[in-house]
Amino acid sequence: MPKKYHLEPKPTASRFVPLSPYGIIEGDGCLNCTNCVKKSCVYLVFRKRGYDDRQMMDTADSLCKNCFRCVQGCYARILSKTANPEFWSMGDEYWTPEIIASNQRQAEAGKIPVSGGGYGGPFAGPGFDSMWTDMSEIVRPTRDGIHGREYISTAVELGRIPKRGLFVDSQNRSGSKPSSPAPRVEVSVPMVFDLLPFGTFSPSVRFALARAAQETQTLMIIRMEDLTEELRPLARHLVPLVSPQDVDRHIPTLSLFRMVQLTYGEGALEKMKAIQAMHPGLVVSIRLPLTPRAEENVKTLMQAGVGVIHLEADERGREKESPSPLFIKERIRSLHLGLVKEGRRDELSLIFGGGIALAEHVAKAIICGADAVAIERPLLIALECRLCRDCTQGGTCPVELEKVDPEWGRQRAVNLIAAWYAQLLEVLGAMGMRDIRRLRGEAGRAIFKEEIEKETFDRIFGERVRTKESARRPQGEKEGRSHVLAS
Repeated sequence: MPKKYHLEPKPTASRFVPLSPYGIIEGDGCLNCTNCVKKSCVYLVFRKRGYDDRQMMDTADSLCKNCFRCVQGCYARILSKTANPEFWSMGDEYWTPEIIASNQRQAEAGKIPVSGGGYGGPFAGPGFDSMWTDMSEIVRPTRDGIHGREYISTAVELGRIPKRGLFVDSQNRSGSKPSSPAPRVEVSVPMVFDLLPFGTFSPSVRFALARAAQETQTLMIIRMEDLTEELRPLARHLVPLVSPQDVDRHIPTLSLFRMVQLTYGEGALEKMKAIQAMHPGLVVSIRLPLTPRAEENVKTLMQAGVGVIHLEADERGREKESPSPLFIKERIRSLHLGLVKEGRRDELSLIFGGGIALAEHVAKAIICGADAVAIERPLLIALECRLCRDCTQGGTCPVELEKVDPEWGRQRAVNLIAAWYAQLLEVLGAMGMRDIRRLRGEAGRAIFKEEIEKETFDRIFGERVRTKESARRPQGEKEGRSHVLAS
């Protein structure tokens, strides 16, 4: 039996005190009780508390588990909890404070986050929150776990796959040697590290993430100008991003890598063929924005023999260059189903980036039809970034990303991937699957809120709504793009 893929998470404390969603407020009027609730705190918050000079804050808030035992047990009623405005100002409506805090906890512990308090939020929401996965294959007690009793593969191959049923003889009719199969690259998890979108970085940050990519057996995309002598030994786990105009200058260096990525634009296909002629064992990927023209662009690239296409949505997972952008979930499904309908889905690998914020998004993107996903902001969050964007406005980084120690940064990134990997194993185990490649495009393993609403209410209200919309629409105006993907 082959050696099982394994990651070694190691608890790695944050350099700065993590922001807490709620703070402890202590008022006046203490009765000096001999049996003070502070002494009986089961988490020893008031014994372990300290003061952080760099952030000018009490560490008790970060230690508190919000059980409210002290608030309810204080006879003088001087203890209370209040929302921490600094925590709730992190991120935005997509990259919410809860998402940032969850990823930071996973990067610190390397384990699946468990709140223990249940979920009190809405049943559905926008984006990936309108999609529910099927866990009907859970048939054994959870105490058995899935890590020791069965092998579950999360590995995927990136590259052009030959059509099934085609065999090549040792010599064809013309007497020439047959062409060799297209090169492919295998990664042990369906996640590649993408370009860091913003931040004040030192070379140590990229070195830390490159080492994490090596340890997790995946790939990291970097700009060719960021390739330093320190990174060259890790080149097999790096994917340089090169513009078509710069290919000739970098062709000799490309022999270090297993995959290279070209930005989509004029001359990209010609430069791809030049690279393949010089380095036939190198996988060439094309990176293009996820726009309403994505289907047309993908077909053009497939005709030219591209084996890996990286489609990039915006930071919130929406289409680019569209007045009414669709979410990445819908776009992955439409692209995947279009290729399946033509019988050409296995001719290339599709990587989708933008808006992948949680481990569950990885599984859901693959169910919709992705081969792999690209992550960037979660890696920044693992390094304690709060997505404040002060660095983009000329301000200083509140967590001093430029001072990240390479070993600390490597372990934090490994911990994050280990936690996400464990959650993928839980999803696959609950679905009765032992290979993540079987999950690709398995829409029957999920329920989509838009489709359920359409099936449930369209018969009742559909005709009435369509009649009203037709009456409101000016004569001759065509119906716009639908935000609901038909089943």
